[in-house]
Amino acid sequence: MSRSDTVWRTWGRTEVATPERVEEPSHASDIQALVREAADRGITLKPLGAGHSFTSIAVTAGVQLRTDRFHGLLSADVDQGLVTLGAGTRLADVPALIGYYGLAMPNLGDIDRQTLGGAVSTGTHGTGSRFGGLATQVAAVQLITGTGELITVSEEQNADLLDAVRIGLGALGVLVSVTLRCVPAFALAASERPEPLEAVLADFEQRCDHADHFEFYWFPHTATALTKTNTRLPADTALAPRGRLSRFVDDTLVSNELYRGLCAVEARVPRLTPAVNRLAVRATGNRSFTDRSHRVFTTRRTVRFREMEYALPRAAVPAALRAIDRMIKDRNLRVSFPVEVRSAAADQLWLSTAHDRLTGYIAVHRYHRDRDTERFFDAVEEILLDHDGRPHWGKLHTLTAGQLREKYPRFDDFLAARDRLDPNRVFANPHLDRILGS
Repeated sequence: MSRSDTVWRTWGRTEVATPERVEEPSHASDIQALVREAADRGITLKPLGAGHSFTSIAVTAGVQLRTDRFHGLLSADVDQGLVTLGAGTRLADVPALIGYYGLAMPNLGDIDRQTLGGAVSTGTHGTGSRFGGLATQVAAVQLITGTGELITVSEEQNADLLDAVRIGLGALGVLVSVTLRCVPAFALAASERPEPLEAVLADFEQRCDHADHFEFYWFPHTATALTKTNTRLPADTALAPRGRLSRFVDDTLVSNELYRGLCAVEARVPRLTPAVNRLAVRATGNRSFTDRSHRVFTTRRTVRFREMEYALPRAAVPAALRAIDRMIKDRNLRVSFPVEVRSAAADQLWLSTAHDRLTGYIAVHRYHRDRDTERFFDAVEEILLDHDGRPHWGKLHTLTAGQLREKYPRFDDFLAARDRLDPNRVFANPHLDRILGS
């Protein structure tokens, strides 16, 4: 299927592209033919997931390749805990597909609209200092290289490439399928509480160590952290989920519809922001419930925003957040969206933001119609870089290849893998040229 004259936008309305044409292939052989055609014509081809990256990582003036037809469960090995899914499968669909076999993903982020391929390629993560990002769950992939070759990368085949392709940024090939290493299904007991921000920062590392999954949100112009602590429980635990009315009020009316209206008001009248943020803190959850893991990890989000997130050495998070608070006050900024703080285990993936260090994450957001987003993000980025930060690959930042090389010991190894898998730069675009070099 081929279409032309299509205007494509990211979910956060940060990027727009008008590709030469859009292709929605159904078989790996179709992708191989398209890649070879692009290479012969000297144009680029970019695989596209759900458009939930805030960067221009998927932008192309050439062929845009949508992976929606590569979805669903392809195989399951319950004894080994391995499941293979099409790379275009939405994260939201995975729990039902693998839950039939009594399996679950070990961890998830709080948004599940992304495709599996897009989420792992950009380093999507959840929270929990004993758990890595989604890409650490990847045991194998099938991908089509820049020369049109279909290869398997696993611990048995092309093993030297596995830690590169797990977070490949769309620069190494088109993911066709992804094999995940899963765990037995489990429940989560969730405790969500407002607490004094300074007390949470003072005890941040201990709370990360003592909880299975800990995170918090902080609305600027307030002194309150909205904490979320999740405890893993066996799958046969008696569940006490939120009721349908409670979910509708909290997730639809308050967190989305009401909040969208308040953000629109604040964008027009910024001086109201501190008062609105204090109201948001009072209206947001003080609750406990127990449910299946994916229902606790993920949250429905419909208010469009823009996001910057940096990974820091975990111990640096409290000082960095205090510096952001001071900067907002000193510059008299008005910031309506909350700041999100999470953590993750160290791993050895070449371009993982948690490569070789226990990691904390600070994510800042702005309503997509706010006018001073760039000013705020630039100031936050300066602070996070001062604390040895690494930018999330799917979120806004200004770094270039030279700066990123200093942050990743295996950066040049990744570039060598790129030379091997995409020698003619079929998958290149200006964004990859900036962060990887041409």
